[in-house]
Amino acid sequence: MQRYSGWRVLREGLAGNRNWQPAWRSPSPKPRYDVVIIGGGGHGLATAYYLAKNHNITNVAVLERGWIGGGNTGRNTTVIRSNYFYPESIALFQHSIDLYENLSKELNYNIMFSQRGLVSTGHTRHDMELMARWAGVMQAHGVDADLIDVAEVKRRLPRLVTEHVHLPVLGGFAQKRAGTARHDAVAWGYARGADALGVDIIQNCEVQAFVKNSAGRVTSVKTNLGEIGTDTIVLSVAGNSSVLAKAAGFDLPVTSMTLQAFVSEPLKPVLDTIFLSLATGLYVSQSDKGGLVFGGGLDIYNSYGQRGGFPVAQQVIGALTEHFPSFGRVRLLRQWGGTVDIVHDSSPILGHTPVPGLLINCGWGTGGFKAIPAGGWLMAYHVATGQPHQIAAPFGLSRFETGRFIDEAAGAGIAH
Repeated sequence: MQRYSGWRVLREGLAGNRNWQPAWRSPSPKPRYDVVIIGGGGHGLATAYYLAKNHNITNVAVLERGWIGGGNTGRNTTVIRSNYFYPESIALFQHSIDLYENLSKELNYNIMFSQRGLVSTGHTRHDMELMARWAGVMQAHGVDADLIDVAEVKRRLPRLVTEHVHLPVLGGFAQKRAGTARHDAVAWGYARGADALGVDIIQNCEVQAFVKNSAGRVTSVKTNLGEIGTDTIVLSVAGNSSVLAKAAGFDLPVTSMTLQAFVSEPLKPVLDTIFLSLATGLYVSQSDKGGLVFGGGLDIYNSYGQRGGFPVAQQVIGALTEHFPSFGRVRLLRQWGGTVDIVHDSSPILGHTPVPGLLINCGWGTGGFKAIPAGGWLMAYHVATGQPHQIAAPFGLSRFETGRFIDEAAGAGIAH
């Protein structure tokens, strides 16, 4: 990896960055690839990287309608955790944390993964019963999870108001391996890694139609840059999964909604762990730049907009100031929204589709960022072997026929 002195960084910046070596190529598409991945977000780029690295499949194209990481990968609150209830979910998200912990070293690219831990707070007897069951299941599956009392919650979150308020804190639940990472760096690291292994990353390339043979198998995609032939297509287009699926000829049990997020002006360090309230759904952490990064519930209406509505913004900001009154005078820097795939059982969809040769990675709801390494690793395994990995197998579309759902909203009390 090239290293530059501070003076050269300054000089190149003032000169318009004309002499920097690009981190990845911008090739024209070839007529044919072994695998075409539609979607240049974290999951699509990770799939391409692991196909090349783990399975030596390098004749791969990643097609991105806009710019890589410009969708939900760059529009989230960057929380990484594995505190789920069902064994299938625990295995999936714990695999992702395992990969995240070594990702900067593997990619030789600092993704700024900070394992600052996460504290969830309970505010009712029901919350505490849920947490005790939840922590017990996680511990039974070898995942760190600790019930903590109010005194420990206060020690970890000194600015949190725990008593004499509408939502008094009765206790909490902590996962010390949880953390945050720089979202752009995750996308850029995977892009550079995939490109170095021979993958073509093609931006500003919009897929317009799927071409099938007489047996119904996909054989190519039509794009604004021409037709591209392929043996296998992977859809990894969070927020637009149902649109692309419809274009390919099948329906998905997915609804698109908006999740809002917010960031404050930079502050001195005031919050060194991630906070999540079961009562309000608020989650907040402090970024390396100093801003408070926070969010809450979905805008519960179908939308492809990337803004969200004022009532939810009011609710989320109100929850932040209720839990942390000292943040009430902090100025809001910006707000944004991401279009997310919502599935009936609050779990992702990974694997085959009704269209031969077409696989899909979708349905992560509001938590796709934390699953990027696992989503890419598992999809690459499926493409290379023709079969889902045992971790991914429970998350196939077949569960909507058998009724074997993995309903994390019911199991863990949170849908993301």
